[in-house]
Amino acid sequence: MEGEAASPGPAIPAPERPIPATPFYSIEYPGYIRPTSVPLAVQNLGGQAALDSAFKRSAAKVEATVELRLRPRNPFAHPVPGDVVPTNNLVLKVVKRKRKNRMDADDGAPQGEYRVEVVGSTSKTVRFRSMADYQYQPDMNDPVTKLRLAMDNMDVEAIRTYVIPPEKADYMLPATASSSQGPDIDMNLDPELTGIPLPEPNPDQPMRSNLRLFPLRYSAGRHSRSRTSFFKPNPASMVSTTVNEETGEEKKRLINKMRWKGYGPTSISFSDRQVPEKPAQNVQDARNQVSDVLYNKLQELFSERPVWTRGALFNQLSALEARDVLNSKPLLALVSYVFHDGPFRDTLIRFGYDPRKDPIARFYQRLYFRNANHPILKPSVMTRRQDRAAANTHNWAVTIEDGSERDIDRRKSHLFDGKTLTKETASFQLCDLVDPMLKEMIDDDQELREECDERDGWYTNYALERIKTVLRHKFFTVLDGYPATDDECRQLLAASEKLPSKSAKDMSSLRSVRLKIGKHNMAKGAMRPEDAAALRLRAALDKNARNRGAPAATGD
Repeated sequence: MEGEAASPGPAIPAPERPIPATPFYSIEYPGYIRPTSVPLAVQNLGGQAALDSAFKRSAAKVEATVELRLRPRNPFAHPVPGDVVPTNNLVLKVVKRKRKNRMDADDGAPQGEYRVEVVGSTSKTVRFRSMADYQYQPDMNDPVTKLRLAMDNMDVEAIRTYVIPPEKADYMLPATASSSQGPDIDMNLDPELTGIPLPEPNPDQPMRSNLRLFPLRYSAGRHSRSRTSFFKPNPASMVSTTVNEETGEEKKRLINKMRWKGYGPTSISFSDRQVPEKPAQNVQDARNQVSDVLYNKLQELFSERPVWTRGALFNQLSALEARDVLNSKPLLALVSYVFHDGPFRDTLIRFGYDPRKDPIARFYQRLYFRNANHPILKPSVMTRRQDRAAANTHNWAVTIEDGSERDIDRRKSHLFDGKTLTKETASFQLCDLVDPMLKEMIDDDQELREECDERDGWYTNYALERIKTVLRHKFFTVLDGYPATDDECRQLLAASEKLPSKSAKDMSSLRSVRLKIGKHNMAKGAMRPEDAAALRLRAALDKNARNRGAPAATGD
């Protein structure tokens, strides 16, 4: 019937074409590539080894990233990151044949013959979606830039001869002036030493900043678009004016009012001959910031005892006073100095007092060792939040009342009597060891040196090691719940003195006896004989403790 659409014919399925199993990998290079520039493009992508690593099946997320360096010789030009994404595309081979005699061809006849062939498929493709035009080019004559280039080129001589140039107040320069113009001179030299006259600034000429502050790389890394930084001045900055006494020239510069000021105690080395007689000048200037009551009380404590650990000193104060001392940074620096090495390391010492010249100072030496039964564990985020909330709600200094049972326990935390566990960290001064056996060994003046030693202080190595052995054994047995007796300690000392030198194989077998070893307690080198004897004795004591009252085992 006229006017009706013709019925469609039967559907003919498309013919099946086999796809070759040859795998291909594709890279969408953001640039023009010619056949002669393919090696250069591969080099800009990190080389063939980097591409093979990114395309391998077991590549991690970090390895599956290709960096394109359009300026590979410039260390300040950040690379453009490319992601390896899964694809399912076909690779076609297109061949075009042209007619040799085009004059005979009709106007409507095709001008060439095309032949398309599927040669494989691509399962992975590298795509670059980040911008590469946001780059910052610093002054190549700047000393920092030259240092960076020398480090990249491993120029040892340039690194050795580099010196930090003095800071100058030339923060503004004429806009037309450029540090790259003019003769090539050493940027580490003062321009006045070169003899090259500087041009007089034109007041009508526009100025540019010379702060030498490298801005952020806007599109570096994984950012795909530029971002506004919203640079704002530091609210704590202020304008400071200085006048040159010789020339009378006035200069202005910005300084930070809230910059960090070191108010810590003066620290010296054991090899320094003189000890500080007074605090540093910046600490003296902060004298009016501290409480006179606390200052006078600390002066009285240091007049009674010239050397204190922080814990022992705070235990002489009330909880509120200890909190105020912690919050007042210049207070301890006004009354004491510290050694950062030697037998009096990290102790607070009265100004003018030298423990290296006073034999009585042997009682103030500090012994410390690690607690193998107390592993260091990092608290979780929730635990830290709960601790902060509890600290804000209940102030620890307010909850501890003077004279209460908790306050009495706190004031004795720096003492060790061989029976009571006051703290889990093993750090004591010899005068704070009130255990009778240890006190007798400490008061013995038969094994003393004529001069203070950097390692053992006023005691000989033999005497100090005996004190350490007994203290270590008693401390750990208290941690285990059964205090060691003096007889056990004497047996331990006798065993350590009779123990011959062991080979490395024997020492390794003794290490397996130690209980609850943490990763941070694995010391280098061979174990000392007294330590090996202590481990054997502790193993025997543990076995006897499990037998409920059996006699303690002795050493070999």
